[in-house]
Amino acid sequence: MSALRTGFRCLRDIRQAGKAATAQWQPTSRTSLAYRPKQAINATRSITTTALRLAETSMEIVPSDSEGQPPIVRVPYARAVPVSPSYFSTMPIFNDAFVIVQDLARKYARLPIIPKDKVTPVAWRTKEQYRLAVGEHVKGRDYATCRPFTFQARIQPLPQPAKIPPIDQSGRSHGVGRRKSSVARAWVVEGAGEVLVNGKPLSEAFGRVHDRESAIWGMKLTERLDKYNVWALVNGGGTTGQAEALALAVAKALCVHEPALKTPLRRAGCITRDARRVERKKAGRVKARKMPAWVKR
Repeated sequence: MSALRTGFRCLRDIRQAGKAATAQWQPTSRTSLAYRPKQAINATRSITTTALRLAETSMEIVPSDSEGQPPIVRVPYARAVPVSPSYFSTMPIFNDAFVIVQDLARKYARLPIIPKDKVTPVAWRTKEQYRLAVGEHVKGRDYATCRPFTFQARIQPLPQPAKIPPIDQSGRSHGVGRRKSSVARAWVVEGAGEVLVNGKPLSEAFGRVHDRESAIWGMKLTERLDKYNVWALVNGGGTTGQAEALALAVAKALCVHEPALKTPLRRAGCITRDARRVERKKAGRVKARKMPAWVKR
């Protein structure tokens, strides 16, 4: 990320220096980069490579020595120079757009901000849509850096009301939780506090006391152990992963019955997905990072 910001800063410095030395750049389009002849140098082509010989600014027509040959036209020296300093980078259109929009964001950063309820909602372009629009393979890391203030779609999104999971005719709410390679599905219904995991009581499904407390930690935290019954199906992984996946599923299903419990459950970390997984083994190593014992001979 620091390398990306440093590169954009260098491009901005080059752009400002170029504007001070020569005329302003006038790109023809966003999809094609035009060339412009160098205006500061007017010289004819020379055999020597050490220095350029100055010549007249206009074309010169010299008659040919032999008869029947067309005259020789001497054209002033003109070297093709890219319009943008980021022409030789991997993503010139993306870099130019980022520098321009970032300059505008810095220029108007201190202006008053309109409240969110008065701003017309605009849908963001996805990474794939932006790649197709500019024809460049923009990396996800760079796209995420620019997304907060640029690259918006020109279409108005449809109103999207909040999705509330339904409660079926039997009064059950459904929740799904995952942890490592374990998946748990839980159904919560009002009852006397009975918990069944794969058709077994909680004490038989999990032998460790820590796993039992983890599975119903959300209900214990909100003091709802004697108010709801839980019926769950878990598969994959070990007992620890299954218990934590079940805790996430029960917390989600509990929020359907009582949405006011979402804030305390979130503060306790019960409805936050834990994305940590076991790091894969690497070639040439004993495990993910453990190296084999060094032997001198």
